[in-house]
Amino acid sequence: MSYRSAIAQLIVGAVLISFSPVFVKLADVGPTIAGFYRNLFGGIFLLTIVISKRNPIWAGRKPFLYALIAGVAFAADLWCWHRSIHYVGPGMATILGNFQVFFLAAFGILVLREKFDWRFAISTIAAIAGLLMIVGVDWNALEPAYRLGILLGLCTAITYAVYVLVLKKAQSERIRLSASGNLAVISIISAAIMAVEGVFEGASFRVPDTKSWASLIAYGVICQGLGWIIISRALVKVRASRAGLILLLQPTLAFIWDIVFFSRPTVALDAMGAALALAAIYFGGTRRNDD
Repeated sequence: MSYRSAIAQLIVGAVLISFSPVFVKLADVGPTIAGFYRNLFGGIFLLTIVISKRNPIWAGRKPFLYALIAGVAFAADLWCWHRSIHYVGPGMATILGNFQVFFLAAFGILVLREKFDWRFAISTIAAIAGLLMIVGVDWNALEPAYRLGILLGLCTAITYAVYVLVLKKAQSERIRLSASGNLAVISIISAAIMAVEGVFEGASFRVPDTKSWASLIAYGVICQGLGWIIISRALVKVRASRAGLILLLQPTLAFIWDIVFFSRPTVALDAMGAALALAAIYFGGTRRNDD
């Protein structure tokens, strides 16, 4: 794969996963059940690819352990994110989830002993300022459900950061599964966890109508399957800074889809805050490495 081809694939992958919150909003099922079906349909789709290519789905206990941890983290990520979508809307929930870049940077500084970068400090302040512009400075004036949605969105960022760290570690191992094989195992594990969650919550697994079925299947196949497998294959060929910039198409487009499809009320301050937050996420995510 050439560099230009990898860039093109990253763009396509980012566009595909940007529709995730749209499919969640269109599916008339609970947040846990939406996550279950995303992973189930995505896992089936990925397993079909693995079987057709005769790739293995077992490479030993260590790769499975990584997949298990990643699956748990991803299930927690979806649990928080889907609830955030219902409270604050698809675009806002996706923007909040992309604050994961700062948690990843903090992990690098505190655990991996990476050098602190002044750009990281500035971008953190800018991102917080952008978040305040979007949600309003008067926290107490916000409805309790909206405040809960914001907190769940930030929890999404934390769990997603854990997922990415484990996934990157697994992919760096000498003995590892193929990209589709690893994602298939992770998806099935996440689906099983969310099924158990659904049972404990007393949630109904019933999908009420054709629109919901179509949305959930598209959610699993397009976002969990196609989107992430395209991204995971292309990431190897693209610098992290450039990849981070391209993948920010996801929250940017998700915010636009929220306005286009769901008529999200938006004023100039919202747009400015979203732009500032996204710029800060990119600015912080592309800080210079001194390794």
